[in-house]
Amino acid sequence: MTPGRESLGRGAIRAGDDVRAMFDRIVPRYDLMNRVMTGGRDVAWRRLAVREALRGRDPAAMRALDIATGTGDLAMALRDAGVREVVGLDFSAPMLEEARRKDAARPGGERVAWIEGDAMALPFPEASFDAVTVGFGLRNMPSYLGALGEMTRVLRPGGTLVCLETTPLTIPLLRRLFALYFSRVVPLIGGVLSGDRDAYAYLPASAAAFPDADALGRMMLEAGFARVRYLRLGAGTVALHVATTPTAG
Repeated sequence: MTPGRESLGRGAIRAGDDVRAMFDRIVPRYDLMNRVMTGGRDVAWRRLAVREALRGRDPAAMRALDIATGTGDLAMALRDAGVREVVGLDFSAPMLEEARRKDAARPGGERVAWIEGDAMALPFPEASFDAVTVGFGLRNMPSYLGALGEMTRVLRPGGTLVCLETTPLTIPLLRRLFALYFSRVVPLIGGVLSGDRDAYAYLPASAAAFPDADALGRMMLEAGFARVRYLRLGAGTVALHVATTPTAG
């Protein structure tokens, strides 16, 4: 299917340079805010993402890419699960510096290859990876469909994409209550803990503008994936999508 202009143009609600500068600023409290906002559930969600990325594969023979890796928790979880080679890519140099620091401090020293790069133009040849993961980063990209197309390009035939993202609640009352928490409470806590209320006001705004789980699944098919399924997590506020590229032949 050829993507339409509207699909290609849909992406982050702020310009890329603004988003990068925002993430550069919040590195010191980034991990803490992730724990606070999710009640610590982000750790379990990453474990589930790793399980899906490895499903049916021998991790010792795999090469995996974590896009929008941030401070590297998902990339390091893949490596800890036995994936032979893991690359963590992000456009924020300060985020990557923190990822390298955390990785080097673990037993055995640094084990992930950390690369500063653009998710819209991944610096890898076609069919380079068995699995690609992205955790709460797709909504920050200038074109959702364009970014998904790049992920399709670098995956091998039969490769797996695992994407964790926010998704709107389906029950109206719960949706309103969660929107109140996300738009009022999260910026307040974020402002206190990080000193950057604007960054944590962007978060609920970007989540509200992001496609729902069904629409994102259709977008993945439009980007060239052959099969897509998803699971709702976090009482329905998060979706874990698993998509597979077509097999050869």
